[in-house]
Amino acid sequence: MALDQIYDHEEIKKMQLIQKLLNEFQHDFPVTSTPYVDIAERLDVDESTILELLQELDKKSILSRVGPVFRPNRIGVSTLAAMAVPEHKLEKIAGIISAYPAVNHNYEREHHFNLWFVVTAENKKILDRTLEDMEAKTDIRIMSLPMEKDYHIDLGFPLKLIDGGCSHD
Repeated sequence: MALDQIYDHEEIKKMQLIQKLLNEFQHDFPVTSTPYVDIAERLDVDESTILELLQELDKKSILSRVGPVFRPNRIGVSTLAAMAVPEHKLEKIAGIISAYPAVNHNYEREHHFNLWFVVTAENKKILDRTLEDMEAKTDIRIMSLPMEKDYHIDLGFPLKLIDGGCSHD
């Protein structure tokens, strides 16, 4: 069955635009004072269209964040952290950890240390204070695993949502 039998023309155009947005700006996000204007110009739409799409993708949890990725510990400091949380408290503790602005996500692992997250801060003193505060609020000890050596892993990958929405079709 052809896409135009399932979706109308406007929905197909929107999916193509989303695909271009996600693919073309994973690595080439404009570092300017007007990045969304620059993106809109490259995609031949207006800035409000880009902002609306990003808000929609965020609201649907398709996109978790838009922002730069810096080499670790070049701007501020960070650590990988893990906690051994009793299963019945996991959701509550994860919520407490996620509420910290210094944490952009956490995830469950099948292990004794079952809650993992990265904490960032301006400096080591603030990082240590944040970890201490987390321990005090959760009454659970945190294992801090600061990076000793960094490895660059490219986490960008081409997305194929619909034909015609990639520069690499």
